[in-house]
Amino acid sequence: MHDRVNQVAVGLFSRKGFAATGIRDIGRELGLTSATLYHYVANKEELLVGVMETCLREYLRGGHEAVSSSPDAVVQLCRLVHFHVAAESVNPMTSQVTNREVRSLTGPNRARIIALRDEFDSLYHGVIEAGTEQGSFDLIDPRVTRLVLVEMCNGVANWYRVDGGLSIVELQDRYAALARRVVGAGSRKRVAMLAELVPSRLASEPDANQ
Repeated sequence: MHDRVNQVAVGLFSRKGFAATGIRDIGRELGLTSATLYHYVANKEELLVGVMETCLREYLRGGHEAVSSSPDAVVQLCRLVHFHVAAESVNPMTSQVTNREVRSLTGPNRARIIALRDEFDSLYHGVIEAGTEQGSFDLIDPRVTRLVLVEMCNGVANWYRVDGGLSIVELQDRYAALARRVVGAGSRKRVAMLAELVPSRLASEPDANQ
């Protein structure tokens, strides 16, 4: 039942937003009264934190796997972007909620989720530093470059559809090519990716393409 509660919450938070979704809305989707729902969750914010933490820990797992797969910063960047794009496209609603609802968290919950998000973003920072040291990247502003790359990949969840003409693999390759240009490594030959870096669907995702 906990997984089903999370699935329904993700769908409602994605469509309506966290602030506009009430416990009664979640209970109604589940066919439960609010009193019964409180047996499974203490409050609405606890639901949100659970969804976001699960998502970010999966991002960290896949992100670390991507950057540890090669000492070459260009390969690291391409594999990190491949993973990030796959995560956003396979789990769009979960990703949308995680990307935009930090503003709805309070106190320790907010601090914990921001720390996890920053830890994932730091993978891009590390790759950018490595590429600069290796002489592979030609950057004007490393900080802005990192923000551009992260936001570029985060945005996939807002528009990508599997029936839209591009497969996930094609999208990954195009984003990797764009990322190489962003860091000034666009002249390097295409880097082969690892198919196993595509993430499995998160348990909290109700329907990847609703």
